[in-house]
Amino acid sequence: MSEETRKESESREDETREEETARKPWAPPQMLETPEPPEGYHYRWIRAEYAGQEDRKNIMSRTREGYELVKADEIGDFELPSMEDGKHAGVIAVGGLLLAKVPIETRDERNAYFTERAKDQMRAVDNDLMRESHPSMPILKPERQSKVTFGGGSKKG
Repeated sequence: MSEETRKESESREDETREEETARKPWAPPQMLETPEPPEGYHYRWIRAEYAGQEDRKNIMSRTREGYELVKADEIGDFELPSMEDGKHAGVIAVGGLLLAKVPIETRDERNAYFTERAKDQMRAVDNDLMRESHPSMPILKPERQSKVTFGGGSKKG
């Protein structure tokens, strides 16, 4: 083999190895991976069973809210397990959860409704606090913030 042929073959081998060694960084496996939802829809996993018992109430509640269960034939080439038999045969299911879709507008309206309910509840709590406040010892309206810390802080030694 000539020197030129050897260099060509080595450079092609190097290129191939570089392509093979380009790897994705490790990430924990996702148990609930889902494909891209159809345009105008949002996917959500809903509970179908709890402690080994079927949770019909939750499924019915979600369908009344506008969720539709997603069948395996709706997602194309994306492979996910589906129910084999029963009332929800063909519906995508993983570990007691069913995949459902809802129109984005419905999801946004639902989120806005619950956000407003939470604000109303906080206003009610604040009003109760202020009503119980005494002029000699006023209760100041608390600033609601959350803070996440890690570790035990500094240690003196």
